[in-house]
Amino acid sequence: MSQQDAHTTIACLGSSTTAARGTFDWIAELKKRPQNRTVRFLNFGVGGDLSYNTLQKNHQVIEAAPDKVLILIGSNDILATVFPHVKRIYILWKRLPQEPSVTWFRENLQQIIRQIKAQTSAQIAVASLAEVGEAPESKNIVQQQLNMLFRSYAEIIKEVAEVEGVRYLPFYERFHDAVLASPGRAFTRFSFLSFYRDYLLREFVLRYNFDKIAQLNGWQFHIDGVHLNTRGGVMLVDLVQEFLTS
Repeated sequence: MSQQDAHTTIACLGSSTTAARGTFDWIAELKKRPQNRTVRFLNFGVGGDLSYNTLQKNHQVIEAAPDKVLILIGSNDILATVFPHVKRIYILWKRLPQEPSVTWFRENLQQIIRQIKAQTSAQIAVASLAEVGEAPESKNIVQQQLNMLFRSYAEIIKEVAEVEGVRYLPFYERFHDAVLASPGRAFTRFSFLSFYRDYLLREFVLRYNFDKIAQLNGWQFHIDGVHLNTRGGVMLVDLVQEFLTS
């Protein structure tokens, strides 16, 4: 990193993938790299957040006056669309004023970007989303709906980035190519209980690392079909690194 980039501050927005709750900590991985020794990382990720919640917290990012901003949000919007019980919980837990939808996601993402553009001088990048499940050709109705929505959201994120003149990080495309080359299990059921089993029992009590938990659960790129293990998370790390050093 050049001298003029010293003390660069990057704000990272998102949900559990960014907050590193029960998932690979891609921000910690970036901090380890020598080329990022002068980079200050601000983590604004909150587990369970949807695009609406990120928009409500946008003032915190603006007040921090970062040099760069990385936006990675939308997976929970999709999960709440596919799984009715998840939608009910998120509406109450996250105080959503309406049901999640593709249209509402687009509106929220545009507003997040526009507010940051208007009130900071930060360089902005928005990343598409790693798929849930590892079965791109699955015949299961739930996995098919997830595959369709993650593909659609990637197209929306890319389009919004182009319209707003910000950088697009093709995380969906890179992740999808890897899953296509090595397909695995379908994600057919969303269970909060199984997530907490992995997060509390296996990680904190048994002290298993995420990759061991992923192996026990039968996933290649995920820990549980939703959250990333090392193999899945490093793809994001490399993309964000490109943004940091550009």
